[in-house]
Amino acid sequence: MGILDKISEIEREIARTQKNKATEYHLGLLKAKLARYRQQLLEPQGKSAAKGEGFDVMKSGDARVALIGFPSVGKSTLLNTITKTHSESASYEFTTLTCIPGVIEYQGANIQLLDLPGIIEGASQGKGRGRQVIAVARTADVVMMMLDATKGDIQRSLLEKELESVGLRLNKPKPNIYFKQKKGGGIAFNSTCPLTKCNEKMVQLILHEYKIFHAEVLFREDCTSEDFIDVVVGKPVYLPCLYVYNKIDQISIEEVDRIARQPHSVVISCEMKLNLEYLKDMIWEYLGLIRVYTKKRSEHPDLETGLILRRNCSVEHVCHAIHRSIISVFKYGLVWGTSVKYSPQRVGMQHIMHHEDVIQIVKK
Repeated sequence: MGILDKISEIEREIARTQKNKATEYHLGLLKAKLARYRQQLLEPQGKSAAKGEGFDVMKSGDARVALIGFPSVGKSTLLNTITKTHSESASYEFTTLTCIPGVIEYQGANIQLLDLPGIIEGASQGKGRGRQVIAVARTADVVMMMLDATKGDIQRSLLEKELESVGLRLNKPKPNIYFKQKKGGGIAFNSTCPLTKCNEKMVQLILHEYKIFHAEVLFREDCTSEDFIDVVVGKPVYLPCLYVYNKIDQISIEEVDRIARQPHSVVISCEMKLNLEYLKDMIWEYLGLIRVYTKKRSEHPDLETGLILRRNCSVEHVCHAIHRSIISVFKYGLVWGTSVKYSPQRVGMQHIMHHEDVIQIVKK
């Protein structure tokens, strides 16, 4: 029995098992086995076959956005519309066969947008080069899921299932669980809050499934057994995801209104160029980028070329962005903007910068 057969057998077993207190440990064990087999599927053992043409694209710009979706939902059309890159687009499926990078220029930032080939059901098991497509999506800062508004919510649930099975967790916070393997002493289990979804027996069963008999486990929040399996495996990637519904010009206004009110969703039309500026705003928001301006002594700030940094960055990050040697001669900074009480205000290295702040660095 191959790994794929084992996975489908376990999935069928989970589907037909009733969920109640008597079966929760059995289900937890099945989920741990499922995660282990999926991990083996992603990392095949033994000799690898001859390398084919990869999707490896050099990371450039300030951030990276992966554009994934089923064939013929308008991914290439969107890339052609909001970037200066041309990606072949036609009215038949699988027009795009490799990864095509484009650059969105927005608020002085260069955001790399990757147009990936359409993925089909079963992509997580390697169908239609799905594994390479998903591997590129794991390296992005934000996943942009392109969906056809005329197909309802079917595409969204299918894609989420495919990405979930290869360790991509969309719009989910990382579970606050401390886990460390030890050489002896058994399993030390503790929690700082009441647990309702998982318990010590479940944790021991999961660890035994992974042949771990000595470990330290501390739950800092009420997490499920799936969250704990993710922490043990250590491979899942937690990414923000933006659901982009295209072709809204072909559905009713009531349906557009319903879709637009769903969380993390944006409605657009590439053909009629509707709502594309709002989409860029949302990409900027989800990437968590800010723009900081620099100022020389007794001169006006340079508001043309700002520094593009991540949200919650400190003055130290600003110094690194200008030049790495500034840290050694840094005395203090003068900041104008919303992050300070007075303008200007003297700040140290650990001060957190806000969007569109102005900073002047004073050297020793």
